[in-house]
Amino acid sequence: MALPDDVSADDLDPQSRDELKTLPAALADSVARWLVAAGQETDPAKAYEYASQARRLAARVGVVREVCGLAAYRAGLWTEALAELRAARRLTGRSTSLPVMADCERALGRLDRALAVIGDPDVKSLDRATQIELLIVESGIRRDQGRPAAGAVALQVPELTDGRIRPWSARLFYAYADALLEDGREDDARLWFGRAAAADSAGETDAADRCEDLDGVVIEDVTETDAAETDAAETGEPETDEVGADEAGAAAGTAETDEAETIVAQTDKAKTHAATGTAETDEAETSVAQTGEAGTGAAEASTPQMQ
Repeated sequence: MALPDDVSADDLDPQSRDELKTLPAALADSVARWLVAAGQETDPAKAYEYASQARRLAARVGVVREVCGLAAYRAGLWTEALAELRAARRLTGRSTSLPVMADCERALGRLDRALAVIGDPDVKSLDRATQIELLIVESGIRRDQGRPAAGAVALQVPELTDGRIRPWSARLFYAYADALLEDGREDDARLWFGRAAAADSAGETDAADRCEDLDGVVIEDVTETDAAETDAAETGEPETDEVGADEAGAAAGTAETDEAETIVAQTDKAKTHAATGTAETDEAETSVAQTGEAGTGAAEASTPQMQ
């Protein structure tokens, strides 16, 4: 099996590289390249093959067994993953893979063993992110047992509602929403899927799709919207729509009506002045003219003014 040409041993993280120092330099470089290839490969089955090649060369190195176990897990090889991760724990003394080991036991249907892993004494010494991953697995186990309410309770930790967003918050919110949905609390589930989508900047979950499935909510791509607005600004062409066109037409019609009414008012005023002149030469016609003025004044009062 050949390695991709662009894979370099220098791409291996420093901590893993240090663990290979027990090997001869040439062998360490070869193992490092297989590990890098396993980490970069997007096909889980091929990634496991690369990791297995590293294992054949250095089966007594803890990080090699750990990478091989994680690759087996991603490929859905639960039994192989458990065997490799147990070996890695014996070799390194690290317990960071406990969440994956518990999930493998769960996938194999051995729920009691999975709960035993979650209750391991070393859990207390793990960082908070790893502990949260264990709680997510525990929530899944409770749901597998037909106890979705207990699955939701398992995730009710302070970090769920303290308002802070952490790298693992999206996964916590998503798992909580899943448990709520299975427990029949659809409205609460919709709320937490929405929070998971908002926190999932890396696209690690399908929370946005779950929201859409529940109530048709579409998470708008803000980047595309901004790009469209920028294009409109650069071309200098204002955005128009049918509603805007209708409003413009209505405004034009109103202006034309106001103009016509103003012309009528001006004509009435001209007639009033003419009636007033006639009243000065003929006293008998004054009363009639005054009556006309009163009528004209009322007409002027009811005529709309130009805006």
